[in-house]
Amino acid sequence: MAKIEMKNAAGKKASSVEVSDSVFGITPNIPVLHQVVVAQLAHRRSGTQSTKTRSEVRGGGKKPFKQKGTGNARQGSIRAPHFSGGGVALGPKPRKYSQRTPKKMVQLALRSALSDRMSENKVVVVEEWSFAEPSTKSATAALKSIGVSERVLIVLERKDETAWKSFRNLKEVQVLSTAELNAYDILCNDWIVFTKASLPTMEAAK
Repeated sequence: MAKIEMKNAAGKKASSVEVSDSVFGITPNIPVLHQVVVAQLAHRRSGTQSTKTRSEVRGGGKKPFKQKGTGNARQGSIRAPHFSGGGVALGPKPRKYSQRTPKKMVQLALRSALSDRMSENKVVVVEEWSFAEPSTKSATAALKSIGVSERVLIVLERKDETAWKSFRNLKEVQVLSTAELNAYDILCNDWIVFTKASLPTMEAAK
């Protein structure tokens, strides 16, 4: 079990907390990380793009000119793909982009991402966010006190509404609950800040 220094909202050391080596201390599996992130991004695609084929474009039911005697190539419809205003040949149609990723693979990717940030000393644990009321100004000062900058991922409990409302308006800050924690969002941010209550355990990473 590794230990992480736990700070208070003022940035001073409060105590230390033990974290599971199986969650924060494994060797990151890069191929699995890549596959899970690609699948996660693919799942976000709506897949609603659609083009009309020649049979779906309005009009074009009448033969534009007679078959023979004009000197032109024979044509059956002005909605053929090579006509202006015609249908699209081999165009995109609605489809699903989602990829199947086994649950164990998703878990391994999450633990790999957490371990990667841990190895870079980019994981911070705060005892609790003691905001009296929602305040973006107080949230900015708190982040400065604990020494994090750039892109920051704040992991909170859902019931901590005051902290949610304080952090959610900050431009470089993303707020998630422990249940929503995923490999992609961890890799997208430079720092991860947990509270003692939101710190994932081995059971939570399953």
